[in-house]
Amino acid sequence: MSVDVEVFVIGAGPAGLTAAYCLTKEMSSVVVIEKDPVYVGGISRTVHYKDFMFDIGGHRFFSKSKEVVDLWREILPDDFIERPRLSRIFYGGRFYSYPLNAFEALRNLGVVRSAACMLSYACAKARPVPESKTFHDWVRNQFGEKLFSIFFKTYTEKVWGMSCDEISADWAAQRIKGLDLGVAVANALKRALRPRRAARKEGAPVVKTLIESFQYPRKGPGMMWEAAARKIVERGGKILMGRELQRLAFDSERRIWRIEVATADGASESYTARHVVSSAPLRELMDKLAPRPISSLHARALRYRDFITVALMVRKGDLFADNWIYIHDPAVKVGRVQNFGSWSPEMVPAGMSCLGLEYFCFEGDALWDAADADLIALAKDEIAHIGLVDAADVVDACVVRQPKAYPVYDDHYRDNVAMIRLDLESSYPTLHLIGRNGMHKYNNQDHAMMTAMLTARNILADERRYDVWDVNEDAEYHEAGASGVQEALRSERLVPQRVKRAVNG
Repeated sequence: MSVDVEVFVIGAGPAGLTAAYCLTKEMSSVVVIEKDPVYVGGISRTVHYKDFMFDIGGHRFFSKSKEVVDLWREILPDDFIERPRLSRIFYGGRFYSYPLNAFEALRNLGVVRSAACMLSYACAKARPVPESKTFHDWVRNQFGEKLFSIFFKTYTEKVWGMSCDEISADWAAQRIKGLDLGVAVANALKRALRPRRAARKEGAPVVKTLIESFQYPRKGPGMMWEAAARKIVERGGKILMGRELQRLAFDSERRIWRIEVATADGASESYTARHVVSSAPLRELMDKLAPRPISSLHARALRYRDFITVALMVRKGDLFADNWIYIHDPAVKVGRVQNFGSWSPEMVPAGMSCLGLEYFCFEGDALWDAADADLIALAKDEIAHIGLVDAADVVDACVVRQPKAYPVYDDHYRDNVAMIRLDLESSYPTLHLIGRNGMHKYNNQDHAMMTAMLTARNILADERRYDVWDVNEDAEYHEAGASGVQEALRSERLVPQRVKRAVNG
């Protein structure tokens, strides 16, 4: 039976476009649909507002994978710039280095509060919480209650919308591993008292690390994905904007997918395809499958964290050097402030600045449903409270809502995703899940791209040589032996999980 297209890709974010880009090197029969009527790139798009451009979330371009870096360079060979990396924490009217410098933190807190922190730390070491199960307990044991409340509690709860008493200690142990306050302070004192030596021998090269600088497209990450989209189309692929998946049915006898799509103006389109690649949120995809799989009940339990960017245009340039600032202060709702001119000077007009205030929320809550004018007023008040900008210097503003920015990693998500995966892989061998939301798995941009690259190889080889679920922060990929079995060095990033509490009685 003939088909309209060999591969049908759902979503034109980094994962979907990477899959289409790699596939169209070998075949032209690829169609990509994207719900957004204007932008490709998903959460990695660049928003254009008048003469300003800004990123949704901030996306540094670095990766441990040479393949991903090479692909970035292939797609966008002449438009990367190197940018200095600086981010800090704001709390109680002061700024602190990020990652935290323990000696600086104690100095900035002042004598009385520093003494209270050290006493709290001593008490935690003398009387630790036995068998700590929560994020709160774990951090308290490591740093003391005072430092937990200052540098960990507020921001963590802003981002995830969960109490630190509901987040698993396992997540803290992974994210904050290797830090010991006592050792950090002792080392800082030794460095401060040690006689200063020449910074480097004359003529020695200056070595920069990924921590000190990063690569960035000069007009934002959307520049990358707009270029990828153009090249896909030049090779004969299609990218259809303003399209939303309505129904996805598999003809198991003919091994053909029948796909129904709604356009932005309400019309409907139908397609047939041999393979479907989905980067759409897993919960949404499962609702569109027909007949609905048994595991759709597990999909309905998956949750997402959303956020709002309020971009403030400021009639002043060079406000501060930070790319972004984490806001730990509980007096304001904003969680992070992006400084888009520090990402790239080309994203803002000369003599101006653009700050992005990020508010983490759930779609449908009071913050999400607030009027744009109210959100702008809130952002102006809070940026003035922080002391970064006088509200009178804000000359314009723009609000962007980003649904399903982060999958929520509660204590049930692993089991739910495992059941969905088992169901789909046994019933739909030519349905391929990729990317962060497509797999409901923690993926940075480069991880999402790798899942797409490996999926493209599987499709072109007409066999699953690679298990994309093994893609993680530190993995390396190769084919082993004649069987083509993939081996990976697994170091999966742990994520927040709700604590399982014992039920009495």
